[in-house]
Amino acid sequence: QVQLVESGGGLVQPGGSLRLSCAASRSIFSIPAMGWYRQVPGKQRESVAVITSSGTTTYVDSVKGRFTISKDNAKNTVYLQMNSLKPEDTALYYCHAVLEYRGYWGQGTQVTVSS
Repeated sequence: QVQLVESGGGLVQPGGSLRLSCAASRSIFSIPAMGWYRQVPGKQRESVAVITSSGTTTYVDSVKGRFTISKDNAKNTVYLQMNSLKPEDTALYYCHAVLEYRGYWGQGTQVTVSS
């Protein structure tokens, strides 16, 4: 099992930046995949970025070139650096981990992009 705690959300103006953090309750070194999802009311949760245990990353097209997912195995933490934020990035962002064929979710952190 793993518990995930997100932080770093907030209100930012369009064009601004935020860095989200996801702290895990155990070593993430061998967790096969961790990622960030987001959800807005009335819509399905969507995958934003994923990083594998080997460091391979994937992104949804809408954030490519603006968001970067990374991890620090020593700190058991996954990050999402978000630059050039747009109003359409406004959502509740969730951290996700796949471990032993089960999915685990954090409680979410709100990101609001507005002037």
